[in-house]
Amino acid sequence: MLIARYIFRQTASALIMILIVLTLIVWLTSLLRDIKLLTSQGNTFILFMKITALAIPKLLVVVAPIAFLIASLHTLNRLAGDSELIVLSASGSSAWRLLAPYMALAALVFCGVLSANLLVLPPAERLFNDYVSQIKADVLSQVLQPGEFTDLERGLTFHMRAKAENGDLLGVVVRDERDQTSINTIVAERGQVWTDAGRAQMDLFDGQILRQKDGKPNAQFIAFSTYSFDMGNFTAKAGAREPRLGELSLTELVTADPESDFYKRNAASFRSEIHQRLSTPFFSLVYALLAVVYLGRPRTTREGRTAFLFTCFLIGAVLFGMGIAGVNLVGKQLWALWIIYGVPAGLALICLLMLRFDIPAPAISLPSIRLPFRFGRAKAAAGGAA
Repeated sequence: MLIARYIFRQTASALIMILIVLTLIVWLTSLLRDIKLLTSQGNTFILFMKITALAIPKLLVVVAPIAFLIASLHTLNRLAGDSELIVLSASGSSAWRLLAPYMALAALVFCGVLSANLLVLPPAERLFNDYVSQIKADVLSQVLQPGEFTDLERGLTFHMRAKAENGDLLGVVVRDERDQTSINTIVAERGQVWTDAGRAQMDLFDGQILRQKDGKPNAQFIAFSTYSFDMGNFTAKAGAREPRLGELSLTELVTADPESDFYKRNAASFRSEIHQRLSTPFFSLVYALLAVVYLGRPRTTREGRTAFLFTCFLIGAVLFGMGIAGVNLVGKQLWALWIIYGVPAGLALICLLMLRFDIPAPAISLPSIRLPFRFGRAKAAAGGAA
């Protein structure tokens, strides 16, 4: 019991450190992508911290399984390097005893990721999109300067001739190239930017839409007196704005009306979102088994541990990639459920059988890089020549 608590504490400490580092790296990457949007209007530090706090839970859920795998491999490799695994083996400790603390920590990661997916992420995603939409609305109504072309995001360009005293945008031109199958150019005499429950909307008046379909030489001209669209996805608005799938709870996703237009347009995304939330927590349980199978036995040489360390991490990365691919495929192909749940379950079963029957884990031998000569001989040859 004392040994299990010791291993648990060592792995948990490494997990917290690695989780913080990986989350900061991913967070900085996303921040650099949206830094122009966050600073274009001189937003307050409080608003910046709110957006940051709402983005972190989603990042933690993504990196938590990988962080657990890295922490497990790091701890087991250190235990082997300090000969602690050899002492445990000599004292009669089995691999099952070593597996207990890792499965306990994996269960905590499982519960944390599952709770975040079901309870934390939907409201956090909703608030995050509200703040981003509010910033976008402020940018459009206050920051855009007359006579300038501004790329609000990739493939979405805005231009206005002038700004009226009441805040209306005059002579508006919108170019939307985000969907290459249908490129829209909108010209309107007047435009207004407003928010609906914290979400940015734009109303255009007295204009035309030039729509170019992919593969069709002829363009469509559509005249309108009033045209409204949502700033998030640039789709024509009919009534209240439809929420994004990430903002819906699991109950709302499962009990969605299959006859609604929103469900029919996003049926594949509904299925993918459901299985993404349910499948992500299981990676930690499989990674615990995988780490103990590959590095839970005592090794006598560092070279041998390196090969097993590399192979274990490679299998874990491939499993994680297959999970992402399965989530993307399951919306249209139900056989992808075997990738999402069957592959991790099969790998876990293989790991349990290998532990039960003491089957050695296969490893990929790393290529050895050797210099064409030794430094000692080269130094001696140089001394003799002198």
